[in-house]
Amino acid sequence: MDAVKYQNLAVVGLSRVDAPVVITSREIEERLAPAMARAGYGAGLLYQLTGIAERRHFEPGVTPSVAATRAGRAALEAAGVDGSQVGVLISTSVSKDFIEPSVASMVHGALKLPSTTLNFDVGNACLGFLNGVQIVGDMIERGLVRYGLVVNGESSREVLDHTVTRLNDPACDVATLRRQLATLTLGSGAAAVVLGPADAHGDAPRVTGCVTRAATEHNDLCRGQREWMETDAASLLVRGVELGQKTFDAAREHLGWSPDEIDFVAAHQVSAVHTTRIAEALGMSRDRFYKIYPDYGNVGPASIPIALSLLRDEGLLFKGARIALMGIGSGLNSSMMEVQW
Repeated sequence: MDAVKYQNLAVVGLSRVDAPVVITSREIEERLAPAMARAGYGAGLLYQLTGIAERRHFEPGVTPSVAATRAGRAALEAAGVDGSQVGVLISTSVSKDFIEPSVASMVHGALKLPSTTLNFDVGNACLGFLNGVQIVGDMIERGLVRYGLVVNGESSREVLDHTVTRLNDPACDVATLRRQLATLTLGSGAAAVVLGPADAHGDAPRVTGCVTRAATEHNDLCRGQREWMETDAASLLVRGVELGQKTFDAAREHLGWSPDEIDFVAAHQVSAVHTTRIAEALGMSRDRFYKIYPDYGNVGPASIPIALSLLRDEGLLFKGARIALMGIGSGLNSSMMEVQW
């Protein structure tokens, strides 16, 4: 599938839920003192490597489905859409309460959506949210549903706690510490979007289209489980930027993008260096990228809708603004989508 263009798709409601517990990089380094000393790492390393000053956690006991439900309820309220009108609900969370049942089923039950509302999970690492929007958009364009809800709830508390314990074990070597440093960048948060027909919501932002590209020969560069994540950070950066360039070239061809005509970028964000490298590779000013990583860390698929909601809430968006939603995720896969405000 080279590209998808939408004729009648609007963002009717958008919400985010900020996790309330702030965890600084300094605090994590203090918890990791034995491992840091063994590796000969000095204070401030995490911030120096990533540009992440802090990230967030939900309160103990708040599961991904609970966080996603909060975001979904807020998005429905913002849209003025009753749950009875929702034809499909997709959860795109990497974090999960259980292997089964789906996070979507728990959100569906908590929101008391109709039994006729199709609900399921979509998993594609940090691209899940954009994939969910694409699926719902296709269903709305085909007239299968009138409204769809895409939710995401990410919780990094469990994986961070397990990683700190594992890395502090004297049996853990420095190579393992390096492979798992990226786990310490993960943050928590939730977001949701209600999509509907643009012709019924004249002033709502429109989703105009999206492109996707894959480089799955590199699926071994970042792999994770509930309790750990290992990354070949250097190779992932190089291959991810290469794939991002190819995807942006497709957006030029199919969506009419050029670096000067994109007003803002709401992207999945890993660190300062990743953001800088992709901006340079695409020939775009780094200032076009709305940066959330310093205060949120890497919030996985939720990064993109969180960045978009912050752009809106800070009053930076204007009528007609072209916003590029971009993600490069483990796999490797890349998606880019345009929203016109």
